[in-house]
Amino acid sequence: MEQKKISRRNFVKESSLVTGGILLAPSLFATPTFRKEKTLKLALVGCGGRGTGAAVQALKADANVKLVAMADAFEDQIEKSYGNLSKLFDKSRVDLKPDMKFVGFGSYKKAIDEADVVILTTPPGFRPQQFEYAVSQGKHVFMEKPVATDVAGIKKVLNAAKLAKEKKLNVVVGLQRRYQAEYTEVKRRIQNGDLGKIVSGQVYWNGAGVWVRPRKDSMTEMEYQMRNWYYFNWICGDHILEQHIHNIDVANWFIEELPIKAQGMGGREVRNGKDHGQIFDHHFVEFTYPSGAIISSQCRHQPGCFSQVSETFQGTLGTSYTGGGNTAILKSYDGNSIYKHDGEHDKNPYQVEHDRLFAAIRSGEEVINNAQYAAESTMTAIMGRMATYSGKEISWDKAMSSDLKLVPDEDLLDFNSVPPVVPNELGEYPIPVPGKTNFY
Repeated sequence: MEQKKISRRNFVKESSLVTGGILLAPSLFATPTFRKEKTLKLALVGCGGRGTGAAVQALKADANVKLVAMADAFEDQIEKSYGNLSKLFDKSRVDLKPDMKFVGFGSYKKAIDEADVVILTTPPGFRPQQFEYAVSQGKHVFMEKPVATDVAGIKKVLNAAKLAKEKKLNVVVGLQRRYQAEYTEVKRRIQNGDLGKIVSGQVYWNGAGVWVRPRKDSMTEMEYQMRNWYYFNWICGDHILEQHIHNIDVANWFIEELPIKAQGMGGREVRNGKDHGQIFDHHFVEFTYPSGAIISSQCRHQPGCFSQVSETFQGTLGTSYTGGGNTAILKSYDGNSIYKHDGEHDKNPYQVEHDRLFAAIRSGEEVINNAQYAAESTMTAIMGRMATYSGKEISWDKAMSSDLKLVPDEDLLDFNSVPPVVPNELGEYPIPVPGKTNFY
């Protein structure tokens, strides 16, 4: 795939090749399989709460997995995570020597080199180069969403996804709705025609917002931004990307298309202080798909307001509702129930992701590669951000032809490095202004 310009049509074509299980080229690599008695070595890269949770799920997924290495920019993150894991698992599963705890920017390489399977749960801006390195070293991967924060990162992930396919490496991405029984059953019924053709939909991630970590006098600007990564676009990508990607991904998945354009609006009304960095606290985007379907996308970080994390789709025969506590509903327009899901005994989709990953690694028969559709949905959310930041209508092809690169090479950074954005003399960060800001 050419780096300079990737059209939506080619993007969909590449997606069908990967997700449809067709090899992109004759394989030059042996399938990396592991007998049940073989201990799988696990590395955790990114030791925050999500990383620790993913490590727990990986260790539960297979009785013969051992954590052998950890890496993070912050030593205290590693020690906190290691302490929590040590309380849950005995030393046969979690027992790291000090020299297997790697600290600092670029430390991910040392951890990845020690493992058969790697978990990538650092802030998403660093994910493309970490994924690229893991694949180059022949490692199976679990990585969290989103998979990039800029177009340059998307292209890097696409190329690494191809290589992972050729090497028959398993890659699972934390868009866990695709592993959740409520959603997979609704998807199956949509494919069977129960709703007819999807013509519109509404997807939501409206909540109160996330944590803020106070600035300390001892912090450099880089450390402050890394501790508060959610509020800086080069590391996070804004909450339309970091959180709302889940709902946007469901739209792409159910419709089985990628949007051809987006337009929308957004801004900072409530969470607009210096400690909120540069991200918006609300976004509304209208995505238009090739079939004519139009999806309205809402996400908000405003306390005391209407909260909703769900998806609704209107088809020619009826409507689907997902996200309401594992109780998906499909209704016809005459009010009759088509289907109601009872999710009381459904498995935790976060655990299912890892169960599937490790089963695939062991068998060597099924190769899972989620990287392509994860890149698609990440790019869809980035295009939505471009639309809200600029106030312009953005086409898929125009977005993908952008030379947008927000993230510097992680290997060249340390805590004394100057971040890509810095505050002015009043401590304020540059904020996108619709109508004035170029899309990015």
